Amino acid sequence: MICRLLDRRRVLQIVGLNLLAPPRITHAQLGVPVIGFLSGRSPQEAASALAAFRQGLGEAGYFEGKNVTIEYRWAEGRYDRLPGLAPELVTRRVALIAATGGGEASGLAAKAATGTIPIVFTAGGDPVKAGLVASLNKPGGNVTGVTFVFAELGGKRLELLRQLAPINKRWSRIALLINPNYQPAG
Repeated sequence: MICRLLDRRRVLQIVGLNLLAPPRITHAQLGVPVIGFLSGRSPQEAASALAAFRQGLGEAGYFEGKNVTIEYRWAEGRYDRLPGLAPELVTRRVALIAATGGGEASGLAAKAATGTIPIVFTAGGDPVKAGLVASLNKPGGNVTGVTFVFAELGGKRLELLRQLAPINKRWSRIALLINPNYQPAG
């Protein structure tokens, strides 16, 4: 699971690059693979993220309308619609579901709809606490994704910093700047 702060556009590029490589089922077995795209937002709100998603797929060699089909389901800001939209993608027999927009709601709706189709989510909160995955290190099941967990990963970030740039005699302190008014930072 990728658990670092990235802008949404880059996250969707990474997801697009990694979702289908290596494919679990060959093109010959599936015909043209179908990706389910489940979003709590509207197409207009998600336009830039969707463009980045398509770009990432293109960089992995997948082009909508040529060698991959994308089935879209939009909740248009009404997250209560997500649990009804996710099963529609399951009945379409999609190869995977990209669940985004709406915090954890789209990922949870997809998870409730299937235990076998791979799901890749984006979420702003703690996916373990939300019930999306078993743990950050080993998500388990058919669900994985990208999260923007800040406070919970502080210790891990310091550990990584220490491994990348071992503290020497010239380093005596490490400073961390956060915005206390930003809810997930607390």
